[in-house]
Amino acid sequence: MPYILSYGQEQNINRIIAHFWVPLLFYAIIFYINYFFLIDRFLFRKSTLLFVLINTLMIATFIALKEQIESYFFLNLIKKPTDSNGNAPPLKMIIYAQMLSYLAPLLFSIAIKTTKRWVKAEAERKEATNFRLQSELQHLHYQLQPHFFFNSLNNIYALVDVLPNQAKTSIHSLGKLMRYMLYETNVELVELSKEIDFLEKYIELMKLRVSDNITINYYFPSEKTNIKIAPLLFISLIENAFKHGISANEKSEITMKMSLDAKTVIFKIENDNFPKKMNDKSGSGIGLQNLEKRLQLLYPNQYTFETILKNNRFSVFLKIETT
Repeated sequence: MPYILSYGQEQNINRIIAHFWVPLLFYAIIFYINYFFLIDRFLFRKSTLLFVLINTLMIATFIALKEQIESYFFLNLIKKPTDSNGNAPPLKMIIYAQMLSYLAPLLFSIAIKTTKRWVKAEAERKEATNFRLQSELQHLHYQLQPHFFFNSLNNIYALVDVLPNQAKTSIHSLGKLMRYMLYETNVELVELSKEIDFLEKYIELMKLRVSDNITINYYFPSEKTNIKIAPLLFISLIENAFKHGISANEKSEITMKMSLDAKTVIFKIENDNFPKKMNDKSGSGIGLQNLEKRLQLLYPNQYTFETILKNNRFSVFLKIETT
């Protein structure tokens, strides 16, 4: 009785080897040879015909080898499939069915390798895009700094002979603004409260040089907030208002207001419109262009920027949805 059980178990083990482990071994060989060598060497290098030929020969070899192994070692276990009349199916059909089964690991290896290659290429593309955007933003940031300093120095220069004490005060205030621009804005986001403090200092600096017939109104949120925003987005709008919104001879008014709605920042400016002469190169006119480019890069589909000139009053509306 133990001998019969042992013989039956041996038959079962041999049957598993013949029907499962031998094909599985060949599937694994096809998969790994393609995954580690053939796909990179031939398929991805556009040698598709050679790739197909090698795999066809390899699959045909394994099919023939499997038949030889079964015939030599497991002849008594292999039962050829038959139809209802007891006839075996044509040899071509058997070979065709086996080829289809051997195509599975081949296609699986191609799918995995192609997916990994696509994921890597996509990651590299995103990294390159991000690097390009960061480089462009850095360029715009560095472009803004000399533009800002140029305008500020022009304002101080106008005070040196007329109001030297105010000129000294302006230089001191400009030093604080420069410190903020040089050391605190080289980051992606700053606290909105710091940006507001910077804007208020700049406005107070600009007020030193304007005459009494110019009214400057500004309203900024005073409450603490957790909102962070890209630095130096609003300064160009304020510079533009002082450049084009005041006159030495006529009464004029600039009104600036910032409001918050949850995570949304809304900034509005209204000022009179006094177009500069063509030969006036102060500011070089890059401020608003710089701002729009930065908004496109930093807040795509998250901002609204509008300018309106009506009844000789120029108004700007900027809305940014922060995250």
